[in-house]
Amino acid sequence: MKKYTVKQYLLLLAAILITIIFLFPIYWMVTTSVKPIQDVFATPPMIIPETIRFDAYVKNLIEDQSLLPYLRNSFIVAIGTAALTLLISLPCAYAIARFRLKGASILLLILLVTQMIPGIMTAMPLFILFTKLGLLNSYMALIIGNTTTALPFAIVVMRPFFLSIPKGLEDAAVVDGCNRFTAFLRIILPLTKPSVLTVGTFSFLFAWGDLIFALTLATDEKIRPLTMGLTKFIGQYGTQWDNLMAVSTIAAAPIILLFLLLQKYIVSGITAGSEK
Repeated sequence: MKKYTVKQYLLLLAAILITIIFLFPIYWMVTTSVKPIQDVFATPPMIIPETIRFDAYVKNLIEDQSLLPYLRNSFIVAIGTAALTLLISLPCAYAIARFRLKGASILLLILLVTQMIPGIMTAMPLFILFTKLGLLNSYMALIIGNTTTALPFAIVVMRPFFLSIPKGLEDAAVVDGCNRFTAFLRIILPLTKPSVLTVGTFSFLFAWGDLIFALTLATDEKIRPLTMGLTKFIGQYGTQWDNLMAVSTIAAAPIILLFLLLQKYIVSGITAGSEK
């Protein structure tokens, strides 16, 4: 058997501790959702719940189904954002990677800088614009708003992947009768599966957890996503912690499942083309 050094054991221990620290809030959220309300405020706090109840889940999913429209809205906005982001970022990243465009380096710098801008700074101009266009309180407004956040990240991730694909593949396709567009669709695009899944997953994640655009661009309860539905459990005189944590667990479940199912493609998509 391979012998490990003391340094390697210490690194493993540090990695385990860091993982526990990052996962503890999720553990606390789940355990709070299944605790009786009196155990939530117990002193000292109960790290391991003594009594497990699923009353909060039954109440919010079966008895009171008012949160289901919020959940539906979140899926519509998140899927629409992922689709629109891919539709724009794929040809844009391909053009930057393949063609000698004037100002391409400046454009990439702008894309990097825009990721540092807080969402509230773009939410207010979009609110004014969508008010004049009559798009306020619509799915399209939320999808476009979240796309502005996901698009710079998508282009920055996709460009190195296109650079790592040999240009000779497209030249061979052109010799066989394809034009530039059909070569992109039939040859290049099928090779970008890991990167596409990475960009699509993160775009979905950005829109799923959005609160800024949901708060500013959707004042109608029929359009608001699940992040706004969580606020109904926070009142002036207190917070319904069991219900809030139960719905938060439901909101986090699709993201956790998505990453568990696609983690292989997401990791390879992020690292692909890194040598470029």
